[in-house]
Amino acid sequence: MLKNHIKQYISEQNGEGISIFKEEKEYIEKNKLAEAIQFDVKEPNVRYIDAYIERCDKLSENIIRNESSVFLTQPLDYLKKHKNEFIYLESQWFDLIDVEAVSLEFDDVFGTYDVMLGLKLQKKFDISLKDNLNTHLHGDESKFDLMFSLDDGLWNLNFALNYVEGFQEDITIGEAYQLIYHFLFKLVEAVEKNMK
Repeated sequence: MLKNHIKQYISEQNGEGISIFKEEKEYIEKNKLAEAIQFDVKEPNVRYIDAYIERCDKLSENIIRNESSVFLTQPLDYLKKHKNEFIYLESQWFDLIDVEAVSLEFDDVFGTYDVMLGLKLQKKFDISLKDNLNTHLHGDESKFDLMFSLDDGLWNLNFALNYVEGFQEDITIGEAYQLIYHFLFKLVEAVEKNMK
């Protein structure tokens, strides 16, 4: 799982100085995966510089427009002002944590920013996933939807970004995706730790 993906990432970089982000560096140090390597910690705002980004219509799911990473500098409330749209983002960093593309939209019924994704974990992790989601999502409403799809072999996970620690509505879309990544990284790390 996560440990194997990070080991593979390190070996593919095959250099003395490896550029990586805070979450991965802390994980590497905690698990003593590469003690002799120097890491250059990248700024979080460049994580999605080469991501594939689409703005899509909610009803038809048709692409409105492909966007560059510059679009991520838009304020998050862009989605509140464009309620008919959702953002679809693919990144190599999501592959590292066994997450398929992540979609983000504003739910005008509940007034929340909803995150939708596919998580590539086996069905046997259901209790650990639910326990960790219940522990780390903070809110009074229904916190998440989690369903295993036998067709895809994926967990379909939906949750309100508003319930993630550190959420503020005045962030950018890019900062929202950084928060999502951090939350999912910690979730996958916790599930992996519970396996042992």
